[in-house]
Amino acid sequence: MKFIAIIPARYASTRFPGKPLALLGGKPVIRRVYEQVAGVLDDVAVATDDERIREAVLAFGGRVVMTSPDHRSGTDRCREAYDRIGGAFDAVVNVQGDEPFVRASQLETLMRCFDDPGTDIATLVRPFAPEDGLAALENPNSPKVVLDAHSRALYFSRSVVPYLRGVPREEWLARHTFYKHIGIYAFRTEALRAVTALPPSPLEGAESLEQLRWLENGFRIGVGVSDAETVGIDTPGDLVRAEAFLKQFE
Repeated sequence: MKFIAIIPARYASTRFPGKPLALLGGKPVIRRVYEQVAGVLDDVAVATDDERIREAVLAFGGRVVMTSPDHRSGTDRCREAYDRIGGAFDAVVNVQGDEPFVRASQLETLMRCFDDPGTDIATLVRPFAPEDGLAALENPNSPKVVLDAHSRALYFSRSVVPYLRGVPREEWLARHTFYKHIGIYAFRTEALRAVTALPPSPLEGAESLEQLRWLENGFRIGVGVSDAETVGIDTPGDLVRAEAFLKQFE
């Protein structure tokens, strides 16, 4: 299969305006993401609606596609960018523009999900460890995933799933393997076109998780397991943590 990575990047972020251009170890965050992906997949491009981001990507020699400012999600932006790029790609990998520590091993695990011809979409999870603590497991900003026997997603939730009946909550992490969702996706190109044409679904609205729309409409989501830890950047405080993490990462 032939893969292209598309990195959606917006300047207007409620919690951290200009985040893709913030410096991390002397380089813009968007460049860090781009360099982590380049060379692992067959091609890579940034999809943005902002001229400042476009100029920054061109300045370090990256490929960039201008897209509409009206997209509801990064998935929709990826669809437009892919349509503009064209080419004979079998799958599109949506790499978040605020994940400068995405690893080659994670991308490779994601791509291997398509060894199963029944996989329409692929994503990643990391097992919660007992040392993560109950607060991390119960954090609604960290979605959980339930898998079936074939490593496909049954459900995504901001709640702790499954509920361990009859087991004290403080023992849950020791008694069951819970999976934390890592927000990177890959789509067969025909699946990307199909899911972006779907209207919002009831479960998506309830949990504010767009992947539930795909499940509700019968798309099969393959899941790869990764133990790699990363630091996403949502706020200026996250950038401070990322600077510390960068020293261990490099």
